Amino acid sequence: MVPLDIYAGEAARARIQKEGFSPQLFQYFLGASGGPKWFSLAGLDRVLFPEWFAGIHHQVQVIGSSAGAFRAMCAVQQDPLAAINRLASAYSTTTYSSNKPTPREITAKALDLLTYMIDDEGKKSALENDRFKAHLIVAKCLGATRFEGKFQQLRGLAMSAATNTIGRKHLAKLYTRYVFSSPGSNLSISDPYHLPTQYHLLTEGNIHAALLASGSIPVVIEGVTDIEGAPPGMYRDGGIIDYHFDISLGPEDGLVLYPHFYNKPIPGWFDKGLKRRVPHKSSYDNVVMMVPSQAFIASLPFGKIPDRKDFEVLDAPARIAYWQTVLSETDRLGEYFMKIAGDGSIVDKIQPFTFAQRGG
Repeated sequence: MVPLDIYAGEAARARIQKEGFSPQLFQYFLGASGGPKWFSLAGLDRVLFPEWFAGIHHQVQVIGSSAGAFRAMCAVQQDPLAAINRLASAYSTTTYSSNKPTPREITAKALDLLTYMIDDEGKKSALENDRFKAHLIVAKCLGATRFEGKFQQLRGLAMSAATNTIGRKHLAKLYTRYVFSSPGSNLSISDPYHLPTQYHLLTEGNIHAALLASGSIPVVIEGVTDIEGAPPGMYRDGGIIDYHFDISLGPEDGLVLYPHFYNKPIPGWFDKGLKRRVPHKSSYDNVVMMVPSQAFIASLPFGKIPDRKDFEVLDAPARIAYWQTVLSETDRLGEYFMKIAGDGSIVDKIQPFTFAQRGG
């Protein structure tokens, strides 16, 4: 069984055919929203920064939204493997007092997780890292989702979905993308829909708030209203705007490494039901995407990757056992990647993207 499928855009494939596949080619790393879907990539995360990228001398921009932001903050700590394992352990064993926990309880558990994942020493090492720079994506809410009341949020989400259906560019009236970036980093985001983007410095004083905001799913988790260095307002899940990404990264022209749990990225959270809303070709021209194969997924318990619905359909012991089995099984992805990257055979295994793409 081949556990990992590898895809790349035209420019990325051409460059790899010419120069080979090496960490020196990559200057960007993407981590998507998706909650516990991330567990299907844990085995890759355990080798990419701790081993494969370990010998590089250039700077890598590590960009993430929601769970991808959590992974980004693990990757830039002094011991990324230990940080990744802390995240995996704490996240996979999370339990609540009932099957329908309140946003307050979920928020409190999320804060506990983040404090365990990155403590004060971890914050310092992350911000002082010269090679790996974190960029956490958060959505600032301008419409009714800026309120904490459940019905106001639901009204805001309905309005957002309707507005997005008319055109993704219209989300600019309701949300602004905020990027919290490590000191000494250099990142620019080009959005084909021209959604507004603001950049702010990541500090020891705002890491936990920015991380919590990036994962604050509307209605499910409380939003964050106070992030050090950013204007007052309501900040929520970065996946609202950047669910699986439809952006180009700069200013450098290096390639983008993107481990992802699906072989078809969905631009924003409100695009999940819009089959015709596909990413732009220009956004994926320089991207190399690594995806668990269908055969690998079929071999997992229940024949699927984890997701948030598991909280509802499985009791805690069954869910935890399932998630931890997945976390262990994904080591096969990391082992396979290191083998084919090491012997160079990865070059011949890279396929063109199979998802539809929009011109431009």
